[in-house]
Amino acid sequence: MNYIEPKSHLAELFRQAVAQVAPDSGAAIELERPKQASRGDYACNVAMQLARALKQNPREVAGRIVAALPESARVAKVEIAGPGFINVFLAPAAKQCLVGHVLAAGADYGRSDAGKGEKVQVEYVSANPTGPLHVGHGRGAAFGASLANCLAYAGHEVYREYYVNDAGRQMDILAVSTWLRYLELNGELVPFPGNAYQGDYVKLMAEGIYALHGDRYKRAAADVLAGAPDRGEAPEEHLDHLIACAKRLLGPDYDYIHGYALEEQLGDGRNDLTEFGVTFDHWFSERTLHDAGLIDHAVAALHKHGHIYEQDGALWFRSTAFGDEKDRVVKRDNGIYTYFAADIAYHLNKFERGFDRVIDVWGADHHGYIPRVKGALQAAGADPERLTVALVQFAVLWEGGQKKSMSTRAGQYVTLRELRREVGNDACRFFYVLRKSDQHLDFDLDLAKSQSNENPVYYIQYAHARISRVLEAWGGDPRDLGEADPGRLEHASELALLNRLAEFPEVCAAAAREMAPHLVAYYLRDLAADLHGLYVACQFLVDDEALKLARLALVAATRQTLKNGLALLGVSAPDQM
Repeated sequence: MNYIEPKSHLAELFRQAVAQVAPDSGAAIELERPKQASRGDYACNVAMQLARALKQNPREVAGRIVAALPESARVAKVEIAGPGFINVFLAPAAKQCLVGHVLAAGADYGRSDAGKGEKVQVEYVSANPTGPLHVGHGRGAAFGASLANCLAYAGHEVYREYYVNDAGRQMDILAVSTWLRYLELNGELVPFPGNAYQGDYVKLMAEGIYALHGDRYKRAAADVLAGAPDRGEAPEEHLDHLIACAKRLLGPDYDYIHGYALEEQLGDGRNDLTEFGVTFDHWFSERTLHDAGLIDHAVAALHKHGHIYEQDGALWFRSTAFGDEKDRVVKRDNGIYTYFAADIAYHLNKFERGFDRVIDVWGADHHGYIPRVKGALQAAGADPERLTVALVQFAVLWEGGQKKSMSTRAGQYVTLRELRREVGNDACRFFYVLRKSDQHLDFDLDLAKSQSNENPVYYIQYAHARISRVLEAWGGDPRDLGEADPGRLEHASELALLNRLAEFPEVCAAAAREMAPHLVAYYLRDLAADLHGLYVACQFLVDDEALKLARLALVAATRQTLKNGLALLGVSAPDQM
């Protein structure tokens, strides 16, 4: 028997039956996998949908539908259960032939064209390049990369992007923090602000500049502090004064300090992510929005539609008209555009580049920002429904029962690089997506490092390695296993594993549709459990040659599915552990 995807096959059978029982009803055919194997392989609730319109008892309607179902060699039996569910039991051959299909499909098993080539831009991480990436950024990176993989696997044309915040006050703070440390190396001591960037990486950048240029950028501490507000009473004003002094005293050289700090941190983040297996098609510079006049263009579009007004010398977007709690400034009274104005321009630019849909991966603390951005898109004449925001809760790192603190400005945090070096990329990638993205995540460092069944990534990778070890002991060519007779697979553990393998395409499609790569992680854990159960229940290298080859083909198909799922999550599939 050739393999046919069972869910679509059964859906067609039900459509034909419903067409006889209730023509033109337009009832949706929905098939679900029952949680208990005793209730069949699939359950359909269409009878309960039609009962009211037909004015009949749902079980009576179910009986009529079952009677009208076309015969299929792939269906063993059909039962009516409960208030009117129709449970379908597949014939063993319909399950067994999946083995050859998986082996033939290889890396493409689970892939679909559900996305129909829709052009989707996924923007993720986009951390300010003001310091090393920390473990919180790591979750957004792992989620965004896995989501992009799932979307591409489901037939979307995916474009991965990182938005570089290389303009604005935070970069100025990093630049002046670096300069102040540089002045210290030159003997000019300016009390270092508590709200500047404190990490050792700032000192390293200062040392780098000093090594390259000596005292070229040295200025007197007295000149820097002249007229400065009291840093204890007005810390932010004091910091702004230092930024203004740096720009005035350094003149054109300020751009070098700014650029040096930017490139050092951006390069460090890029390398960190690349080592983490997270790459992008484009790194979009915020500066280009300013340089190309795109922010002017965006504000003009809002003004054209009557959504901009002037007050106290500033330009305001009337965001309350779109559900926001208050109107928002887009251009300050000093003529400088706000971050919000740049974000509006950036999102309009995304759609102008021709993407059908845009997905932003944001930290959960940006929840209130969503209606503001969508309102601005609508006000500018774009369709806000084409923007989807996936919120990611920050991860909290635990070790030895103790919570580790993180503060970028204070420099007290665990970097993503440190975490990767301690537990490995695979554990990082998997643990980060083991929960739904908008759920709180406690990252258990001790568990991630353990080699036990309690560690889910170890448990799954061990299943892959265990199969590789069996195939190696067999000594044959796995490519020949596609010719094995799957009809010998009759043991309950074999059929359970076949059922699990058949779920993989559905899981992949759901992960893309629901933006939920954690579904793949859950699935892989269940698949590994079924494989380990089969390993205990059945011997593989038996004397019966046909049975041996059938079982080896089954585990080879399982190994391929494990590898495909792990690849979606950016996790390796080792042959040895």
